[in-house]
This record gives sequence, C-alpha cells and structure tokens, in this order.
Amino acid sequence: MPTTLWVVLLLVGSNAFMTAAWYGHLKYPAARWYWVILVSWLIALPEYALQVPANRLGYGRLSATQLKVIQEVVSLSVFAVFAFFYLGEAPTWRTGLAFLLIVAAVALVRGEGGKAVPAAEHPPPAGVEAGPRG
Repeated sequence: MPTTLWVVLLLVGSNAFMTAAWYGHLKYPAARWYWVILVSWLIALPEYALQVPANRLGYGRLSATQLKVIQEVVSLSVFAVFAFFYLGEAPTWRTGLAFLLIVAAVALVRGEGGKAVPAAEHPPPAGVEAGPRG
C-alpha cells in the first residue's frame, strides 16, 4: 500500500478520536466541566498515537506543509461526517463551498514537486525498522 495512503488512513483514525474528544461532549451540556475535560483527554490519547506515526511516516515523501494541509482536509471531512450523524447538523452550500476551497488548497500544495525532504535524511528512530517507502 502506498505511503501516502497509509498516512491518510492514520490521519482519519487520528481525527476520529480528536473530533470525538473535542465535540462529543456537546450532546451532554449537563456534564460537569472537569469530567468532560478528563474524558476528552482520555479519548484524545489515541489521537496522538495515530497522528505522530502518520507524520513520521509521511515526512520525507511529503513536506511538512503538505502533511498539514492533508491533515486539515481529513480533519474537516471527519468533522462533517461527525456533525451530520452525531450532532444532526446538515451541511449548507456555504460549508460545501468552503470545503471545496480547502480541497483546492491540497491540490496547490500537492503540486510542490521536489519540496519534500528526502527520506534518507530522516532515519527511523532507534528500535524502529525502516520499511519500504512506497
């Protein structure tokens, strides 16, 4: 499976946890704020366990800017699904247009050929095998 696809899949998982942590509590307005913070932190922990490997795997194949813009599109996509199914918020034409503009941003930074740092300059951390970068 291509590296970029692995990165996107890890980012989808990461953002699913983060969206639940940041917005899941909105359906429970009576919950005490300190419980909401504690539960949100516990939900967010797996987000980091997926986000960090996604960035480490992608960096070298993609630039940091490319990774960030892709992450934002994934984040907004996950949020749109969450808002519709969990919060019951239907998208509007304005949110649809905003999303298309963000997708255009991905196309713009994706076209920065030659800007990514070669993978050879980023050896894997100690104890981690270097896998195929494809």
